[in-house]
Amino acid sequence: MRLVSRSRVPLFLAGLVGLLLVAGFLSIGFGATSLDLWGAFDGTAAVDRLVLLHERLPRTVLAALVGAALSVAGLVFQAVLANPLADPYVIGVAGGAALGGSLAMVLPGMVLLGHAGVSVAAFLGGLGAVALTWRLSRDRRGRMRAYEVLLVGVVFNTFASAAIMFLKSVVRAEKAQEMLLWLMGTLSSDVRGPGALLVTLAIVVFALGLLFVSAPSLNALALGDEDAASVGVDPARTTRRAFLAGSLLVAAAVSVAGMIGFVGLIVPHAVRSLVGSDHRVTIPASALLGAVFLVLADLLTRLLFPVFETEAPVGVLTALVGGPAFIWLLKRGGDRA
Repeated sequence: MRLVSRSRVPLFLAGLVGLLLVAGFLSIGFGATSLDLWGAFDGTAAVDRLVLLHERLPRTVLAALVGAALSVAGLVFQAVLANPLADPYVIGVAGGAALGGSLAMVLPGMVLLGHAGVSVAAFLGGLGAVALTWRLSRDRRGRMRAYEVLLVGVVFNTFASAAIMFLKSVVRAEKAQEMLLWLMGTLSSDVRGPGALLVTLAIVVFALGLLFVSAPSLNALALGDEDAASVGVDPARTTRRAFLAGSLLVAAAVSVAGMIGFVGLIVPHAVRSLVGSDHRVTIPASALLGAVFLVLADLLTRLLFPVFETEAPVGVLTALVGGPAFIWLLKRGGDRA
């Protein structure tokens, strides 16, 4: 049962755009310290202008990109794997990215590259894990077997977690703390390299565009491989394209923000309960709602700074909020059924 009728979908999407603009304005204007926005814009407040252009604005845009990427990736993986519990990290891409980034933090040659090296290594590690998962989960005819994707992903994530724990146990306490902060998910400028925002923007826009073009094929794929083939859709090609685009989204998100959980799990469920399962609608709706969710979550972590005298990782907050929210969505869906 959908709560938003088909005729009201354009209005709903426009409302999400407006909500994202409001969330972005709040994120830019508020934080651990007050900011003179007017003075920052007209140049009379040089310090505030510096904070605005080099911290608040890039961080808000990055939060929107990461939230959109994780939400759409979760939506696509749930559709391709036919599993409502699939999230962006289930196929092993998160484990590969986390392991790649962790290695970059401790290997001497990579340390010299700083945060840029961490982002690059995490992105490449995520793609490498996806390639391995894809290779090990294909049958003799080259078709992906969904249950093997899940199994390989779980096993690889477990292996990556063990490797990361080993690295944390053999490095200095300061380095272990740095790794922990990144792994828990943060949008702070302290953990991303220069140019990360532009690169992330390019990857996310490309992958979202690829998925939106594939939306009709994804709708057909939901009917089953045989029915999809009967209407001219190649199930294997559609699956590969969606798998690749979703993996790019997750690798890009983890490379700049670490592991931010639950966004890619609860947002797709919320969107489907609102507008149904048409991917021509759910893809843009998930991108917008995921962006709003993460921008507001990141804003809350900064507003709580005076309370805890430190900035909590946004991944912790999304998990604390996302867990009860997901249970509520499941209970609500069961009551309607």
